[in-house]
Amino acid sequence: MTAVFCVVRCLLFPESKVIIASGQKSQAREVIDKIDDMRKSSSNLAREISSLKSALNDASVEFHNGSWIKIIASNDGARSKRANVIVVDEFRMVDLEIINKVLRKFLTAPRTPKYLDNPKYSHLLERNKEIYLSSAWYKSHWSWNKFLSYFKGMTDGKSYFVCGLPYQLSIAENLLMEDQVLDEMSEDDFDAVGWSIEMDALFYGESENAFFQFEDLQRCRSLVSPLFPKTFYGLIKDANFKYKNKGNGEVRLLACDIAAMKGTDNDASAYAILTLTPTARGYERRLVYMESMVGGHTNIQAIRIRQLFDDFDCDYLVLDTQNMGLGIYDQLVSQSLFDKERNVEYDAWDCINDPNMSERCLVKNAPKIIYSVKGHQQFNSDCAVSLRDNLKRGKFKLLVDDREGREYLLKLKGFSLLPIEEQVKFEMPYKQVSALVNEMVNLEYELLNNYIRVKEARNARKDRYSCVSYGNFYASELEREMMRKKKGFDWASFALWD
Repeated sequence: MTAVFCVVRCLLFPESKVIIASGQKSQAREVIDKIDDMRKSSSNLAREISSLKSALNDASVEFHNGSWIKIIASNDGARSKRANVIVVDEFRMVDLEIINKVLRKFLTAPRTPKYLDNPKYSHLLERNKEIYLSSAWYKSHWSWNKFLSYFKGMTDGKSYFVCGLPYQLSIAENLLMEDQVLDEMSEDDFDAVGWSIEMDALFYGESENAFFQFEDLQRCRSLVSPLFPKTFYGLIKDANFKYKNKGNGEVRLLACDIAAMKGTDNDASAYAILTLTPTARGYERRLVYMESMVGGHTNIQAIRIRQLFDDFDCDYLVLDTQNMGLGIYDQLVSQSLFDKERNVEYDAWDCINDPNMSERCLVKNAPKIIYSVKGHQQFNSDCAVSLRDNLKRGKFKLLVDDREGREYLLKLKGFSLLPIEEQVKFEMPYKQVSALVNEMVNLEYELLNNYIRVKEARNARKDRYSCVSYGNFYASELEREMMRKKKGFDWASFALWD
């Protein structure tokens, strides 16, 4: 629709200047690509276009009548451009200051065709136009206030117009199949908040009792590149795409929250990889990878845990050992666990923190790898408070938004040549973290016996949150141990050291 509008504008209004911007230049370039598709199927349009370039750094369309369409980067370097129409795609991903101080300043002079030299046509002076496109987002974001401002302008009779185009329109126009939508909404790992934002075109706001604030979470989404399983790195032949080995003092955790069984209360087992990097303030936590599994036999899940542990060179496993988790624990501490897929037999592990759980280990002197989690009122409260505190203090980093993640992947040489199913695997960690954020902003809390109790809404999930909160809790224990050693007493030199 945007491409058609830009073309019609340029054809019917000679010497029109149209600039398209977005959070990423490749996103804006998609409009040029759509125009190119239309040109190939329309000889009439092809005759009107004098030049079309689709290179990322030089994407533009020029028309014989003097009109043109260009894309720009949404940054300070774009100053001093001039336009009659600006289109800001995925505008919520563009900094508000850039929109106000750079992009909107392009619209300084309207189009001035020669007939305006005649005073009797002065009333036909054209106003420049601004078009902002985006999926919905969270109400705490500035885009919600911008939407409300434009809506008020429209209802007050000013020259504003806003609308939402939910998925029902796509079904009505045969662009989306109803059966496909129903199947997706019935999946066990269905993300209701993400669906409401992306498909219902509805902004989402935390409730008054929300324990985690979207602003805190969004501020922490700064990691562009995940850490993938080692097998992924052979799929893309890009010299800059390499597995990152552990740094000096770095600790890696595999944290798991185990579902009771398939289909129970919409739960799924969640697995998260956290890297802990030592700083002057303790450990900076980074959630670099995440996946989930709906259902799954204890043996299957135990093997997947061992695979992830090896793939990421982890040091410890933080495991929910209640209910079905106990069966997985027993698999991990047994004498043999054989992985048919990799033709590997895994040695047994032992428990770090619980003597009773340690007694279940069948192998003497097995390495103490597993931190056993058995949730109770105080523990769950401590997990929630600790995670929120570290998010607010900027000590917990998360992967960026799905779209930003795909932009990073598309820049990797060879990624776009992968089969779609392989591309989806690379994008999965970003989507998992987005689902985690949606879970967390949907959690409400209450105070019971001076303890915080977080709870999910009906038919919602919190397995990703639980998984990450367990990992963060043990990271805090390791952090305290590291800081004690750092400020310890060096008996060898008989002096305090720091």
